[in-house]
Amino acid sequence: MHRSTIPVILILMLVSGCSNFSADRASVVGTGPDELLKLRAGPGLGFSVILGLPDGTLLNRRDCVTEIGQLWCRVSLTAAPQITGYVSADYLSKR
Repeated sequence: MHRSTIPVILILMLVSGCSNFSADRASVVGTGPDELLKLRAGPGLGFSVILGLPDGTLLNRRDCVTEIGQLWCRVSLTAAPQITGYVSADYLSKR
C-alpha cells in the first residue's frame, strides 16, 4: 500500500465513525393506532416535545441513559437525520 493512501483511509474511517453508520436502527412500536411517541428535547418527561412519532417510524438510535428509573434513547429520524431528540426505550424495536 502506498504511504499516501494510509492517511486517506484513516480519515475515511474517522468520518464514517461519526456518521449514521455508528447508530443502531430502530422503529417505533406499541404506541397504538391513535397515539404518537413523543420525541423530546432531553431524556425525561420534563423536557419539551419536539414532535410526535407514529408506529413504524424508522429511527437511528444513539446512546441511552436512565433517568428516574426510565431508559431514554437519543435518536434521529432515518428520513431526516437532522431531527434529533430523546424517546422512551420502551417504544423502540430493534430492526
